[in-house]
Amino acid sequence: MLKIEILGTGCAKCHALEANAMTAADELGCEYDLEKVTSIDEITGRGVMMTPALVVNGEVKLQGRVATPEQIRSILESVVAT
Repeated sequence: MLKIEILGTGCAKCHALEANAMTAADELGCEYDLEKVTSIDEITGRGVMMTPALVVNGEVKLQGRVATPEQIRSILESVVAT
């Protein structure tokens, strides 16, 4: 099971990244748990300085932009393949 986290304060870009991540994971048909992290202290504690950020299985995969579902699917596929 993948653990997907969206780091951000809840802005429109954060919501868009969340929706795109869910779309990508659903298209792959993999089981996942999605969590939103909104605490600035926790976000910066992970080394993220720009939100939104996508974290998969504890590893920051992108930050500071909204990736498309296709881009996120590619990221998830690489994680699942390892």
